Formats: sequence, C-alpha cells, structure tokens
Amino acid sequence: MSQTQPTPTAQDSGSKATDKFKNVQVHSDTSKERAFAIYKDVLDALGQIAQKHQVTYDEYRVLKNWLIQIGEYGEWPLWLDVFLEHEIEKINYDRHSYVGTKGSIEGPYYVPNAPKLPAQCEMPMRDQDKAAPALFFQGQVTDLEGNGLGGATVELWHADEEGYYSQFAPGIPEWNLRGTIVTDEEGRYDVKTLRPAPYQIPHDGPTGWFIESYGGHPWRPAHLHLMVKHPGYREITTQLYFKGGDYTDNDVATAVKPELILDLQQESDGSSSVTYNFALDKES
Repeated sequence: MSQTQPTPTAQDSGSKATDKFKNVQVHSDTSKERAFAIYKDVLDALGQIAQKHQVTYDEYRVLKNWLIQIGEYGEWPLWLDVFLEHEIEKINYDRHSYVGTKGSIEGPYYVPNAPKLPAQCEMPMRDQDKAAPALFFQGQVTDLEGNGLGGATVELWHADEEGYYSQFAPGIPEWNLRGTIVTDEEGRYDVKTLRPAPYQIPHDGPTGWFIESYGGHPWRPAHLHLMVKHPGYREITTQLYFKGGDYTDNDVATAVKPELILDLQQESDGSSSVTYNFALDKES
C-alpha cells in the first residue's frame, strides 16, 4: 500500500456500511403474529443458552457493553452479514426449490448503480491494479434449458490486490473494480479484471473483538461478488472463489460452496482465465 494512503479502520468501514444500508428503503410484510412467534423463539433461545451455560453477571455485562460498542462502531451490517447471512441465503434458496446457479451472501460492500459496461470489457481500475496479474472472466447467462439471455446484467464487484473495496477504504476511486456488465445477444460476457486477494474483515473493532474472544480468525478467501439479473427470472447474488486459495475451507463468513469454486487456467504471462456460466430460474 502507498505510504501516503490512509489505512482503513473497522469503525470507518463499518460506519460507511451502516450509512449505505440506512439509505435503502427496506420493509417486510411480516404479520404481528409471525413477528411475535419469531421474537418469542429468539428470546426463548437466548434464555436457554444462558441457562445451559450458567451465564454470570460479569459475562452478561460484557455482552451489553459489546452490543453498545458494535452499534457505536456501525458494525451491525458487518457482523450480521458475516455470521448470519449465509443461513438466511440457504433458507431462501431451499424454500423455493431452485435448481439454477447457487447463490451466496451479498455481504456489506455492495453498492448499487455501478457503471454499465459492454459484454466485452475491462473493469474500471487504477494503474497499480493493471500491474497486478490479470484475470479473464467469461461465461454465459442462460435459462435452465441453456438458452442464452441477451441483455442480462452481471454486476461485478470485488476487492483489489490488497484486499480493499472502493467506497469502503480511503484513497480508492469511487467505482474502482465495480461494474454492471450487459451481456450480448447470446447472454455472453468477457471481462478483464484482476484476481483479488484474501482479506481480513475489519477486525480492530467489536466484530474483531468478538472473533478474538473465541480464538477465531477474521479472514475471507479471495472472491468475486456477482449479482445476475434478467427480467422474468430469479435474481442471483453469489460469490465465486478460487480453487486452492487460502481460507476456502475455513471462511470466517461460512459462505463457500463447492459449486462456487473456480478452477483457473494459468497462462504463461502470469494471468489466469476461467469460464463460469449462470443458469437462472424463472421467477416464482
């Protein structure tokens, strides 16, 4: 990292994630009866855990203090996306009996309205990013019968070669390594980007203290984030990982699935390439 570039902090990254989430209008049509049933089970489960482990008042006070701190640091989006979202994603995939491409967690670093790019393109990147080994990522978006879906959008975002995301770390251009690729008439795309690095989630704040308290680690394997859409079809949000990469077998976010691991072809110039296709279910 350049010596003149400020180092990202957990509090800064968490606050940015929280601010972006707060600016999104969210709602649910949950009935009062369903809400009561869920809340009751959550509180009952917490009570059972406290009884099972005979939680002390000191431990209870530590919990209260940590809950206050994670709110003050703006880390609720980070903590929930790391430790709970993978369960929510699996529940909703299984509930609808989908058979198309597997999804994965969105995570806290998605930013909507990334610039549109043609089917064959290079991701927006700095000169220093272009010096990193290139990754040529191509494939096709189809329906379940293999018919190409022209005009589908493939939103792609990922960390740089040092593990940082634009808009969540200082000194990086706003749309660096973020783009919305529009597939050609056969649903194909061909993108030049770079292979991202594994990274530690922000861990100098309460999420990191939580992990440290049980002897865990804060690392995520290197991955690409994707959101694939076409009118009339189920939107896929997923992550793609790299075969043989560090932390694919012990991701802190528990988000890696075998179907989402890429087997890269290494080229003589140090670059790598891979083909990955997306099959979309019809909207239910």
